[in-house]
Amino acid sequence: MLLIECPHCGPCAEIEFRCGGEGHIQRPGPHDRVSDTAWADYLFYRENPKGEHRERWFHAAGCRRWFNVARDTVTHRIRAVYAMADSCPPDDALAVQVSATGKAGAA
Repeated sequence: MLLIECPHCGPCAEIEFRCGGEGHIQRPGPHDRVSDTAWADYLFYRENPKGEHRERWFHAAGCRRWFNVARDTVTHRIRAVYAMADSCPPDDALAVQVSATGKAGAA
């Protein structure tokens, strides 16, 4: 079982969360000028990489807030947890946090 560090509540068991799929997906617009192909791409096509992936997670049994996670789909190692409005921190910024705290993604 994963231990996920909610940015609002702290570390909680994986069963408290729901994965919302790929993160950082931009809705095409404006709505009156979006082609059928662009709309279908937005609705139905997502990346499914083997390796690091950016995902949206929802803390369903806790604070009921959304946040982003950078997670390796092979090892399930969570590299970063960050707010919905933020972009994923670069690898070198996390290296400083990991060495200082011993935990990836901790501030």
